[in-house]
Amino acid sequence: MYSIGDKVVHPMHGAGVIEDIKEMWIGGVKRDYYVICFAVGSMVSDIPVDGCEKIGIRDVISKDEGKRIIEHFRASEVGSDINWNKRQRENIEKIKSGDLYLVSSVLKELMCREKRKGLSTSERKTLCSARQIVLSELILSGVAGQSDIELMLDETVAEFLEASKAR
Repeated sequence: MYSIGDKVVHPMHGAGVIEDIKEMWIGGVKRDYYVICFAVGSMVSDIPVDGCEKIGIRDVISKDEGKRIIEHFRASEVGSDINWNKRQRENIEKIKSGDLYLVSSVLKELMCREKRKGLSTSERKTLCSARQIVLSELILSGVAGQSDIELMLDETVAEFLEASKAR
């Protein structure tokens, strides 16, 4: 069980801090809920305490792990052009996995694709989700502040695209 002030990650929304634990009656059943305030955006969510494991709520990564995620983002390659529908399904599955390495790869691929060709509406939503998930966890891991992380992501993508042109 988590406590108020703990940093946690929701696999589909990113990292946040437990601001409160409250009881709520829903459908005649009393349950305890974590009130999570997410680090990126202004979203606040109530998550049932007894459903955390099923949802995939976990602790935020360490600062050292955050640095490894950044290195993975920098080093990851961008996938080949596959049919957008198949690519979108694969990207959603990677995000749902809760694996930050996979989510950071999705983020880099979609950031590059957006710069090269633009994105469909559904891919743009996936990009926003991946960005929020990666940013929020890196911020709460203590690696750097939001603006520094965003700058690093943008610079990495620009360097990758420039190097791709040279090939």
